[in-house]
Amino acid sequence: MPHDAARRAGDPVAQWTERLLTDGYAVIPGAMPPEEVAAIDAELGDAFDQTPFCQGGFYGTRTKRFGRLLARTIRAAAFVQHPLVLGVAERVLAPWCDTIQLNLTQAIALHPGALPQFPHRDQDMWQGETGRIEYLVNVMWPFTGYTTENGATLIWPHSHGPRCHDPEPVGEPIVAEMAPGAALMFLGSTLHGAGGNRSATVRRGMIVSYCLGWLKPYENPWLAYPPEVARHFPRELAALAGYRQHRPNLGNYEGQCPSILLDGSPAEPLGAVDALRPDQAEGVAAFVASQRA
Repeated sequence: MPHDAARRAGDPVAQWTERLLTDGYAVIPGAMPPEEVAAIDAELGDAFDQTPFCQGGFYGTRTKRFGRLLARTIRAAAFVQHPLVLGVAERVLAPWCDTIQLNLTQAIALHPGALPQFPHRDQDMWQGETGRIEYLVNVMWPFTGYTTENGATLIWPHSHGPRCHDPEPVGEPIVAEMAPGAALMFLGSTLHGAGGNRSATVRRGMIVSYCLGWLKPYENPWLAYPPEVARHFPRELAALAGYRQHRPNLGNYEGQCPSILLDGSPAEPLGAVDALRPDQAEGVAAFVASQRA
């Protein structure tokens, strides 16, 4: 077995990353215990009941959506920080950023009569270069079984990367049928959309997505998780939810990392502190030294 293949064979993150980058999507079976999925579904039950239906043809008038899941249930953290899923997301996005961030957490309920969703690519939220850069990684966690009848996600394989520029998708979509506990990962450049719910039951699930740390995320993290909420998160989770600078100096608070707010509001005025990439720090240091000389 070649060295690279042997390395990947012992590295699940490498295996699933390769599959995701090759096909544009990957279904990981048994990623979470079904009882843990049932528990988070139950804890979000009141929110599902109380949330009104969406408005507009894209979200769907027979669909309910709500976010801020880390503030609604502590169980969401285990999904957001799932080691394999997070590892794959970090590896896919690493070439394009210093650190990744949480793009959104959103619960979705597709009610009977919901129409198929407009096929789309989530990277189109941003108007940057496409075909080379991957901006985000999505993870769909089903709370109920996802079937053809109740509107399981439709995925167009190999529609990602440079193929996003094709005028028409190649081939027909696959139906991502899954049982609770599985995780559907797909790239921001992959063409996809919810199917229509032709059943008599509600299809419920959650989507968690991660994006490049220098992008404006779909869900405003500091409104979703203000300091008084985020300071109760583990520090790594708070960092993922927006309390971390992206070098150079992006997302700062008074010139410092916003994680300073996790310990309470500073009692004294703050002074700005450089947060530079190593190449930038080296260049700045050389320039400062030359000026002093």
